[in-house]
Amino acid sequence: MRVGIIGTGAIANMHAQAYKNIGYQVTACTDVYRPSGEQYAERWGCEFVPDYKNLCARADVDYLDVCTFPDFRLEPVQEAVKHGKHVQLQKPIATNLETARKIVETARAGGIVLGVASQHRFDDSTKFVKKAIADGRLGKILQADAYVKWWRTEAYYSRPIKGSWAVEGGGALINQAVHQVDILRYLIGGVDELFGYWQLAARHKIESEDVVNAVLKYSCGATGVIQASTAFWPGYSERIEIHGTKGTAIFTGYALTSWDVQDDVGDPAPVEANTMSGSSDPMAIPLTPFERQFLDFGAACREHREPLISGEEGLKALEIVLGVYESCRTGKPVRMSD
Repeated sequence: MRVGIIGTGAIANMHAQAYKNIGYQVTACTDVYRPSGEQYAERWGCEFVPDYKNLCARADVDYLDVCTFPDFRLEPVQEAVKHGKHVQLQKPIATNLETARKIVETARAGGIVLGVASQHRFDDSTKFVKKAIADGRLGKILQADAYVKWWRTEAYYSRPIKGSWAVEGGGALINQAVHQVDILRYLIGGVDELFGYWQLAARHKIESEDVVNAVLKYSCGATGVIQASTAFWPGYSERIEIHGTKGTAIFTGYALTSWDVQDDVGDPAPVEANTMSGSSDPMAIPLTPFERQFLDFGAACREHREPLISGEEGLKALEIVLGVYESCRTGKPVRMSD
């Protein structure tokens, strides 16, 4: 597969390395800040294109990988449709539901494959627990929680656009913990109702939250908690805990670190003691899940099917995030059906 990169920041470099590892070719890139784009092109052996519209029109691009800030998502999808190019978007799918829905509708109407980066679904831990829950090994799910107690430096937030509502859509929940929100929804199902509290600029000089807590009621009847922060020095590995009537599964970072199940039968759990995490360094994360997602997306493009993380899946994760924000603003519970 031949990939065109829109936006050449830090995550785009991880993507390029993952593409190289799986044999995909980054043929061209673009960035509104030309020096950054040209440096990226030189590093990864691709051509710099000054305008994203010209990149979308190139014959040597099979799909577009949009690694921009989340306020610039709809425009490349609209342009891609004109040229029949498939699109993978960096998380979150957008900063608001209106734009996210328009993105999904535009891709569907244009007949292109649309995906959203959420590489944790391709972790060995996630794949194992997904099947184990379906097989009933944890019993009835009672509680499902996510704890993302990370640290980001003042330098990380030094640009005014970081942590802004207009450009990033918010803070710790939408930019860091959206991965764990997606995994909870993927494993446990939809959310019926939630309630949230936040602290705006608790530690950093930003518009949005760097501490947020939410209580969830899932459609299956389970309850749960999400805690997300970038204010807790020195940063701690993210955790997901799933408790059922037969036992408990705990993820730490990218690994399954606890599997305590009564009278368990089936394939052995891939429990690991050590794990990688972006708790204090955004780039301290493994490439393998990215590689697996990109292989799935490339296959989806060739077979013209939905990838594992489609635009609709990205939209559903965003609905939960924005539901928490709405509750924090209003001080009231939010019913997701509304």
